[in-house]
Formats: sequence, structure tokens, C-alpha cells
Amino acid sequence: MMQVTRERLVRWADPLETAGTLRALPGIEALRAVRDGRVPPPPIANLMNFTLAEVEEGRVVFEGVPGEEHYNPIGSVHGGFALTLFDSALGCAIHTMLPAGVGYATTDVQVRLIRGITKDTGPVRCEATVVHIGRSTAVAEAKLYDSQHRLLATGTTACALMRPQ
Repeated sequence: MMQVTRERLVRWADPLETAGTLRALPGIEALRAVRDGRVPPPPIANLMNFTLAEVEEGRVVFEGVPGEEHYNPIGSVHGGFALTLFDSALGCAIHTMLPAGVGYATTDVQVRLIRGITKDTGPVRCEATVVHIGRSTAVAEAKLYDSQHRLLATGTTACALMRPQ
């Protein structure tokens, strides 16, 4: 059996330069700058083929296009594609509520995959909302849908908030 090799070129901007610019902004403004193209997206977005589509206080939407470059050995999109969308959307929903200089780190993510994803699934949307913002932790939840608004997965996260000393 002759295998046809495929390739995909991925380009990105210096992520540390971008992070320095965004740290100086309130979270919602930083994410709007990414959404609007005023600063480059993080490299993971280019690598995994997703974008930040909507940003409002306590809510974000990421859109992604699963492709065969995301396939696992059994011929479907690896669960890590969905998990990456969830981790990004959930964390960014929390980020919209944070003042400039306050960071966050994911402490845990739980995702339940309900339907399989293939390249034929087409574009997907991960809609995330904040459930709780405290002094040291935050919680968010999200749902992943296909283009017919069928539920593909649900997820939650907790993040540690890192405030300047």
C-alpha cells in the first residue's frame, strides 16, 4: 500500500513578545486585541487550527476546524483536539474577568466527549462561561457544538489566579 504524505506549514509570532503586550491590559481587552487581530494569536491556535471568535465579560467562543492532521490511529479526531479547545476557551472566559497583571493557571479540566469528531464534522464551536471568580480560584464551564448545533462535548475547569505580590 502506497502512502501519500501530506504536510501543513504552521507559522506564528513570538509568543513571549505577545504575552508581554497582553499582560499590561485587562483580560477582556487583551482577548479582544487577539480576536480583532491587533496582536497575533498564540502559537497553539495556529497549530491546532482554531480562533477566538467572540469575547464578552465572562464568556468567550472559540471556533475550530478539525482536520485529518488531528486524527488518532483509529481514524477519528484525537480527543486532545477537543480538550485543547476546552482548555483555551475555559481559561479565556476566566481571563475576561481579570484585571491587568493578574494571571491564571489551569489546575484541572474535565471533558466529556459525547459524539465522535472527524474531518467531516466540519467547523466546531466551544462556548465557555464563567461560573465563579474568587480571590484565588475561578471556575468555568463550556459546551462544544458542531455546525448543526449538535452537542459534541461538555467540560469544566478550575484555575488558580495569580495576583501580583
